[in-house]
Amino acid sequence: MKFGPVAIADAVGCIAAHTIRADGTIVKKGATVTAELAAKLAAAGITEIVAVRLEPGDIDENAAAERLAERMVGDAIVAESPFTGRVNMFATQAGVLRVDIAAIDAFNAVDEAITVATLPALKAVVAGELVATVKIIPYAVPQTLVEQALDALGNTPPVSVAAYRPSSVAVISTLLPGLKPSVVDKTLRIMRDRLEPAEAMLAADQRVPHEAEPLAAAIAEQAAGAADIIVVFGASAITDRRDVIPQALVEAGGEVEHLGMPVDPGNLLMLGRIAGKPVIGAPGCARSPKENSFDWVLQRYLAGVPVGRRDVQKMGVGGLLMEIVSRPQPRAPGSPERGPLAGIVLAAGQSTRMGAENKLLQPLRGKPILRHAVEAQIEAGLSPVIVVTGHQRAEVEAALSDLPVQLVHNSDYVSGLASSLKAGVAALPPEVPAAVISLGDMPNVTPAVIERLVEGHRAQPEALAAVPTLFGQRGNPVLLARAIFPAVSLLSGDRGARRLLDEAGERVIDVAFEDPAIAIDVDTPEALRALRS
Repeated sequence: MKFGPVAIADAVGCIAAHTIRADGTIVKKGATVTAELAAKLAAAGITEIVAVRLEPGDIDENAAAERLAERMVGDAIVAESPFTGRVNMFATQAGVLRVDIAAIDAFNAVDEAITVATLPALKAVVAGELVATVKIIPYAVPQTLVEQALDALGNTPPVSVAAYRPSSVAVISTLLPGLKPSVVDKTLRIMRDRLEPAEAMLAADQRVPHEAEPLAAAIAEQAAGAADIIVVFGASAITDRRDVIPQALVEAGGEVEHLGMPVDPGNLLMLGRIAGKPVIGAPGCARSPKENSFDWVLQRYLAGVPVGRRDVQKMGVGGLLMEIVSRPQPRAPGSPERGPLAGIVLAAGQSTRMGAENKLLQPLRGKPILRHAVEAQIEAGLSPVIVVTGHQRAEVEAALSDLPVQLVHNSDYVSGLASSLKAGVAALPPEVPAAVISLGDMPNVTPAVIERLVEGHRAQPEALAAVPTLFGQRGNPVLLARAIFPAVSLLSGDRGARRLLDEAGERVIDVAFEDPAIAIDVDTPEALRALRS
């Protein structure tokens, strides 16, 4: 392939390397120059163009990409038509993506002109999901390079989907005094959500004391039943092979294949087998819909992909999932996105512990404390952002005069926090599905904190609230869903939404943070001095 300047008189049949515009004539990048186009360019005063001329033995980018992609597609994969040297490959069924990593690496090592990119191997995918793409970088490649790339792939297609198989799963939950039945019920609901993409069935819900003998009997019973997979949710985490769950499996006639995983969250997962059926001792984090080691193992079993000791030991790279916030099941193709959530900043308080000063108006890092809280909501994409004023209304409003916020005055602010919360919620548009409630005296809450609360709500829209936690303790801001708004109108005094969260129980999403910003407010001169320093 030749690349470079070509006289316009010699350009017929060449490929334009760049888009050309001259006197109303447009030749797009990658287009073949015809005699008519060459004449128009010449008439416009163009004497030469940068173009590509194929040589004997060259294959144009689309033909090369199509041929290479044909060799790559395996089970449950379809390739689309080539375009600009690219062929995208999509899953035709839900399942687990299988990738021959060595073959892909060898393919990409042939030449810089020939590339393929895939999703991570053994990732759960849904029908219609883009899983791989072949891209030819220049406009053509030599036939010899294409042949080398085909040889690197071998005879077995390197990209395929192990489709989910009809499966049934038996769940055994162990119980201890103090473990609420609602926790087990919630675990089962989340488990059903995990099984739904695979169209798998929850075949049994058995609950026994957290003791080896009754658990062994339950495992043996399920092993003799129709379930394909047995999952044990323990009331206490598995910390040793001699612990209750591994010991019960052995007493039932099974074996423990592996205990522990290089995946976090989910280190304390047990792999076992009985009567030819896999047994999973679920880690505690499997009670949450967030992605963890349990998902990786369960998805593969549901697709008929074996998981053994060596497979587990290879999961460390990419196994740090601490910051992943994911949906319990894939988003349905074409489902509409909900509109933005709203924000409410409570800024009506009297700052009694600050003396004569209004803490919200005190400067911190170049701006009033209140502006930090308001700007965080704006930058997080909340809309509208409502600021509830009260004490020193005019001064507070002046501090925010240039910001796109809706000001709502609470004339009853002296009665306490509840009146401000009610005023803010009452001002929300009827179509808003939820609102993030921020305190005006928490300047260290960043947009990222708010965004993670919103992500938690979108992952579980049926929840009544989402709250940040620091070392297990709840903090601020909080996200309240519309379903809980009527209860806000019943609040009184100086209590905010804390009582509502307690009453909501399992329908509150706890979003864990390591950022102490959710626990820092400015109530005293000493606290302000500490922040400034």
